[in-house]
Amino acid sequence: MKNYIFTTVALMMSFVAFSQDILETDPVRMNDVYKKTHHTKKEIVPLTPLREADVMWSRKIWREIDLRQKINHPLYYPQDPNEQGGTIDRSNLFTVLYNAATGNGEVSIKAFNAKAGRDDEFKEEMTATDFMKLMHGSQKLTYYQDMWGDDSLDVNGKRVVMVYDEDGELIDNREGGIRQGDIQKWRVKEQWFFDKQRSVIDVRIIGLCPVANLRNEDGSLNGKENYLCWFYFPECRNVLRNAQAFNLVKNEAENKTFEDIFMKRMFSSTIVKEGNVYDRNINEYMIGLDALLEAERIKAEIFNIEHDLWEY
Repeated sequence: MKNYIFTTVALMMSFVAFSQDILETDPVRMNDVYKKTHHTKKEIVPLTPLREADVMWSRKIWREIDLRQKINHPLYYPQDPNEQGGTIDRSNLFTVLYNAATGNGEVSIKAFNAKAGRDDEFKEEMTATDFMKLMHGSQKLTYYQDMWGDDSLDVNGKRVVMVYDEDGELIDNREGGIRQGDIQKWRVKEQWFFDKQRSVIDVRIIGLCPVANLRNEDGSLNGKENYLCWFYFPECRNVLRNAQAFNLVKNEAENKTFEDIFMKRMFSSTIVKEGNVYDRNINEYMIGLDALLEAERIKAEIFNIEHDLWEY
């Protein structure tokens, strides 16, 4: 009798568990055969405390991450998830930070005006409206003569109306704006330093800046770049720690977060500037191959400073 009751209870529990799996309605949960919480519930790992008295040497370095390089693809893809269906469990780096800066994410962050690449010191905060206008452009108003009536007239006596198609949908007649797919570079501001308390040369990222390719009115690229804004990286960690990125070794059980990519320096980049008395970029005094060699010289100099501290 006891065995009969035990078997009946076990079958009922199995039926309930099976029913719960069948009735699952969360799209994120339905996308995998098991529940993933490793990245979505990840906490920030505190950085080692750093005192000014322990910093014996430091230097600021600016880098550019070219998203066209294969190792950097996890930062660039997926592109335009709303238009192509995309992926439900991850977005590209800019989408994650854009949603957070415009108040559409679980955590909010601030964006700072880059002033076309002339300001990287987080001095002027951008509002969410300004940031959205920068990305999507501003709505153009179509003017018609006052044959439509005297209401909604501008200062010139012309009526202001919006243009709709045959289905009643508003025609997108914005001017300006940036295509997300044209954001193919990120500029990274970081600081290298020697901590005598731990006897190591370390590096910490200060800020991230998306760089977009500009287009002419006909949609063709014009070879110019626009520095959109600066994000303060210590603040961005609150968002990036739970933002999943694709693992290039094709093991989705071990996907990384964007914080992992930056903190573990799992990206390829080129040095474009070092702290200098002129406050100038490398391309302002070197061009072509000479600029690349200058970047490698700066990289080797930092490497040699670390190794010159020790005797073997």
